[in-house]
Amino acid sequence: EVQLVESGGGLVQPGGSLRISCAASGFDVSNNWMHWVRQAPGKGLEWVSVINSGRDTTGYVDSVKDRFTISIDNTKNILYLQMNSLKSEDTALYYCAKGTLGGGYSDWGQGTQVTVSS
Repeated sequence: EVQLVESGGGLVQPGGSLRISCAASGFDVSNNWMHWVRQAPGKGLEWVSVINSGRDTTGYVDSVKDRFTISIDNTKNILYLQMNSLKSEDTALYYCAKGTLGGGYSDWGQGTQVTVSS
């Protein structure tokens, strides 16, 4: 059974940093497309970042480039998102998702809340 469990969210001041995690079980994250997707209050889902470590590929939405870094710990089967220089507009519920070859998502975690506020 595939399970994704996010953690590490919280309240951080503008300009601060936070690292969120997604512990995966039931499959190998290093052999899959793994995504971070967020939903800000009152808004729809927004794709944030993707990684496929087997193909040495990462991608980011323009608004987080040079501030966020996606990575995988293969030994622990955990997906990370390091977020630096956080802005109020980064406030959202962050989900990790397992991608499909067709470009969609097959499995989601429950989300972790990130709030950027002074």
